[in-house]
Amino acid sequence: MNFLEEVILKEGQALSDQVLKVDSFLNHQIDPQVMQKVGQEFARLYRSEGITKVLTIESSGIAPSVMTGLELGVPVVFARKRKSLTQNGDLLTAKVYSFTKEEENEISVSKKWLKAGEKVLVIDDFLAHGEAALGLANLVEEAGAEVAGFGIVIEKSFQSGREKLLKKGYRVESLARVASLSNGSITFTRSGQEAWSL
Repeated sequence: MNFLEEVILKEGQALSDQVLKVDSFLNHQIDPQVMQKVGQEFARLYRSEGITKVLTIESSGIAPSVMTGLELGVPVVFARKRKSLTQNGDLLTAKVYSFTKEEENEISVSKKWLKAGEKVLVIDDFLAHGEAALGLANLVEEAGAEVAGFGIVIEKSFQSGREKLLKKGYRVESLARVASLSNGSITFTRSGQEAWSL
């Protein structure tokens, strides 16, 4: 069991067979020590890829992205879900549907911060259906940059996100892969696909 799986089993809560609540350390309250370890692990996995920028989506992806950017020594950019008065000029945009919130958002990044030729590591808190990940990849490609890969804090392996990303040829590294949330129990999957839980 890795450090993140231990934290999820201790702090996480399966609210249903689809929803994992991790607001004590990731997407409401943030545990800086856990996020630092997350950043170190993503940096270890992608250090040899020549990453020039880390990209995420607001807001839960920001903490793991900042820690990853710190470890890699590169800037972090986050896509906004709402337009800001300070965002004037050319924007890269993509539509993203959130199954959790049951709404579609247009995400955007200033063209000033994503440039052609950059190698971009995309970080997100969860991978479920892959909509946010694909939206972020669209922004990178619209800029003429390259998606070096995805760093996912928690993947719901029982949903279709990984398959969609792999089908498009992307590298996907998930620190914790949840196989099931049935009956209030959190079960993980290893790379060999065997499932286990406590």
